[in-house]
Amino acid sequence: MKRLILIFVILLAAAAGAYFANQYWLHRFDPVIAQQAAAYQVDPDLVWSIIYEETYFSPWKNGKDGEIGLMQVLPATGREWATEKGARDMERQIVANPSEALKDPRRNIDVGCWYLQKFNEQYRDIPDRETRMLAAYNAGPGRAAEWNRTANGARPLTAEEFIARIDIASTKAYVTSVFTRYREVKASKGSAANSVAR
Repeated sequence: MKRLILIFVILLAAAAGAYFANQYWLHRFDPVIAQQAAAYQVDPDLVWSIIYEETYFSPWKNGKDGEIGLMQVLPATGREWATEKGARDMERQIVANPSEALKDPRRNIDVGCWYLQKFNEQYRDIPDRETRMLAAYNAGPGRAAEWNRTANGARPLTAEEFIARIDIASTKAYVTSVFTRYREVKASKGSAANSVAR
């Protein structure tokens, strides 16, 4: 009996350790995400959901098409960011060694949030604009604009209607997955806030 209790305690401790290690892994960049998202006026929960999908918070990951770091930033996007910021030294670093220059988590999140801000502004007055932002982030702004196009005077597309128009399977899956996770994060924070308020 004592042996069973000991095994149970060990298993419980291992499960608790795994849970807390995973929580640390998922939230260790939260302060950086909050700071950069605030600087660019984008929702930190959306940024968090993108990073979860893109790299599961692994800053060393590179994509098959040259994407770099946590938010899978393309070197061209990094150069645009540096040019707009007037950061000539950083622009030269990105040209010389994009992987080294863009793998830094703070810089990578900064560039990713800067890029998202462009789409946030573009779709500001559209309900569920996050779906358009995600499509633009993944497939490019031109494709997202095409999928979002409606007749003059027509009502904006719902999130579901917009997603249904995405004709690239990987982008449709990406937008669906990130948007679902984003809504879940928002719902869990709403539930937590409601339970604290009671």
